[in-house]
Amino acid sequence: MAAEQGMIEPFVDRQVSQVEGNRVISFGTSSYGYDIRCSNEFKIFTNIHTAIVDPKAFSGDSFVDFSGDVCVVPPNSFALARTVEYFRIPRNVLTVCLGKSTYARCGIIVNVTPFEPEWEGYATLEFSNTTPLPAKIYANEGVAQVIFFEATDPCETSYKDRKGKYQGQVGVTLPIT
Repeated sequence: MAAEQGMIEPFVDRQVSQVEGNRVISFGTSSYGYDIRCSNEFKIFTNIHTAIVDPKAFSGDSFVDFSGDVCVVPPNSFALARTVEYFRIPRNVLTVCLGKSTYARCGIIVNVTPFEPEWEGYATLEFSNTTPLPAKIYANEGVAQVIFFEATDPCETSYKDRKGKYQGQVGVTLPIT
């Protein structure tokens, strides 16, 4: 379904664990889902301005932009990234996204919200470093698994119908109020 309907671009039709002879954290089609990658665009949270985190009035001043193959997340902090893959979710599909166990076993929590029916865009990923040590996130490698649930009937009101505020996002997207 993903390949035929252009749901995921670029789409990798197998599990990849080596690239050019080097071991990577796996990505691509898995048993019952799809392992997504993060791009090399990051926003690293910093407390440089001793700001208060407020989801209703979020300030981007607390982030440092970084681009590279490896992002180091400070202890007890977090970073945002976006997926390599662009998604087009059909009206009769909902996804759940869960972090990969490789990161979880290192104290790195990957948080992504569900992709709702008819949502489209690059997903923004959040990496929480729960450890007291710096932690590495590898760009262009697997970070989370998307599981797809197909309904027998299309939903009554889709994300697109509601004109969702994150529809068509292209970069690392901060909270929109």
